[in-house]
Amino acid sequence: MTRLTLYEYAATVRPRYGRARKKEKGRILDEFCQTTGMHRKAATRLLGGGRRLAAVPRKRGRPSRYGPEVTETLVKVWEAGDRMCGKLLVAVLPALVGGLERHGELRLDASVRGALISMSAATIDRQLRGWRRRLGRQPRRQSASGGSLKAEIPIRTWSEWGQVEPGSVQADLVLHCGESLEGFFLATLTVVDVATGWTEVQPVWGIGMSRVGGAVEEASRRLPVALRELHTDNGGEFINHGLHDWCRRHGVRFTRGRSYKKNDQAYVEQRNWLAVRRSVGYDRYSSQAALAALGRLYSLSRLQLNFLRPVRKLAGKERAGARVRKVYDAPRTPYQRLVDSGALSEATQAQMEEQFLAINPAELQRRIELALRAVWTCTERSERRKVG
Repeated sequence: MTRLTLYEYAATVRPRYGRARKKEKGRILDEFCQTTGMHRKAATRLLGGGRRLAAVPRKRGRPSRYGPEVTETLVKVWEAGDRMCGKLLVAVLPALVGGLERHGELRLDASVRGALISMSAATIDRQLRGWRRRLGRQPRRQSASGGSLKAEIPIRTWSEWGQVEPGSVQADLVLHCGESLEGFFLATLTVVDVATGWTEVQPVWGIGMSRVGGAVEEASRRLPVALRELHTDNGGEFINHGLHDWCRRHGVRFTRGRSYKKNDQAYVEQRNWLAVRRSVGYDRYSSQAALAALGRLYSLSRLQLNFLRPVRKLAGKERAGARVRKVYDAPRTPYQRLVDSGALSEATQAQMEEQFLAINPAELQRRIELALRAVWTCTERSERRKVG
């Protein structure tokens, strides 16, 4: 017996149950419980009127404001924006929607567009909750680090990055070594401008000092502002006379973090996951084909990271007893932060604006996915080695 049939049957029995005397009510209850399988106490409440439920359960709360057409459009925008969280997506939603419409990827009615743009961050996360659950999770493995020459390079801790100007960067190396550090493998250099969040990623042929130093120089040329300060960890690929002399010749202040204190490089450590590990993963790469594929991927992903993905910066902390409440500023993309900082020349700003307007977010995401597939074909899964 279905729930609807049960309530219909109870509605026909209820008037007779209400008029009956005590013994007759007992016989009606026996019959009702035998027919429906309900507990006698539950049947008493149902027939006595204490539990009168509607045949069709009514959904509680306010009616839904966003229909399926709004949710479907939100998913398209979310996919084109590289699946960022609601707090970041809400800040760049008008720009993403505008770019998709400008390049013919979306054609929206005024009502759907208005509902989409008016969504809050919490509403975006609720609408996308089911879609996020379908995504897989990637494993985590530790990467090795080494120590080398440190005498002439000063230490800079996590507390000394409060008021820095554009051009002060943190750099780190992501190793594509799979499960073993033995033999030759590729790496990725991640460079992050602390003031604006501007990110450059560069594939490196091995982890030799000269190769890594050349990658640092190449990344510095792609930065939209002049390199002022370079901060790294204590690995020998960075702490060497070659990179130290290059910084001194170009007037770049060179600093390092403390050993085993990753918070001293917190900005670049965060970007290592977002820019490299989340997409490329933890497999081993050691071929020229993989190097070329990573280069094509990073040339596309840097556009998405810097022009379309907002960054929130910590504005302050408020302590209430044992709890600390962190306060963040409004999410803005690295490109927007660079423009607001006034550090760009007029020619560079005009060039970057032209580059931004030429980006089709959906087409860019499709090209990134194709580039990722090309990278994954170079994975050396068959050559994994056991650690230890």
